[in-house]
Amino acid sequence: MLGRRGEQHGGDDHDGEQAAALAVLFTGGNDTSSGSNRPPPPVPTRTSVEPVARGPQPPATGAWTGAWVRPAIKSQQGLIDGVASFERTLGRPLDVVQDYHAWNDYFPNQADKAFIKQGKVLLLSWAGTDTRVIESGQYDELIRQRAEAVKALKVPILLRFRWEMNRPNLQASMWSPADYVNAWKHVRQIFTEVGATNAGWVWCPLATDFDATNGAAYYPGDDQVDWLCTDVYPGQDWSSFADVSAEFMAWAAAHPKPIIIGEYGAEDLGSQRDSWLRAIPAYVKQHPQIKGLVYFDALHTEKGKERDFSLQPGTAALQAFQAMAMDPYFRPKGTGG
Repeated sequence: MLGRRGEQHGGDDHDGEQAAALAVLFTGGNDTSSGSNRPPPPVPTRTSVEPVARGPQPPATGAWTGAWVRPAIKSQQGLIDGVASFERTLGRPLDVVQDYHAWNDYFPNQADKAFIKQGKVLLLSWAGTDTRVIESGQYDELIRQRAEAVKALKVPILLRFRWEMNRPNLQASMWSPADYVNAWKHVRQIFTEVGATNAGWVWCPLATDFDATNGAAYYPGDDQVDWLCTDVYPGQDWSSFADVSAEFMAWAAAHPKPIIIGEYGAEDLGSQRDSWLRAIPAYVKQHPQIKGLVYFDALHTEKGKERDFSLQPGTAALQAFQAMAMDPYFRPKGTGG
């Protein structure tokens, strides 16, 4: 998850996230491709998207404001309280709240249901597991149980299944793009059989080096995906949101799907953070295919080093985020914001 050219992809194995008492663990990838002098490809602009088949419909205009908020107390109630505190600091409710679940987690849990009751769009990120084991049918009963529980919600949610599948340090469990696509179709088919069509399927590769990691090859197809998604981080060279996103956005322009930025954020390393965040709203307005952004609000320790993406009161970074969140474009009609 975090990363751009030589930076380790933190947040990565959110695979064990909720299962390990909501701990956000960072193991990192080792992509060292440079490419810093490579100009970004031109990005065709898509001005409209087709209605989605499953899950929540995107706002007609504008984009949702959302976040993952790492709880101070690692529990479901801690997650609920953490979001409430974040919203008080922000000065408005969030439209989208993300929750992470490891493969074996039970969901939707207490926190997921609380966010839905509050009228928020739930972005449920399900880590997945070895794609070939999924294909074998070994987990069919587990998948069916999760599908039944999602169906029982009776409200539309966003289901982000095994995000960042193109990340180099996940390849041992992904096996190949074809295996990932087969696993995706297998899981989605069980949800279909159960009738859990309230789940909108969100396909979310890492934006970093999208072309070099063969990201497009992992796409299950327009008939299998409701929302496109990508995760965007500046990396050690502080590449702009626009530059990091460019390859993915160029590809996405050929697919009439709404886009949600599943994760984005910048570390608290100085003034570059503020300018990086402040440039995002203008870019999003230029790309109306983007219908939501979900900030990664977390302070964590990775290999003994603290990395702080949290938005603290009184900081310029929070002010940059607030400026976007209070912009009418990022408070679409009919949402909680």
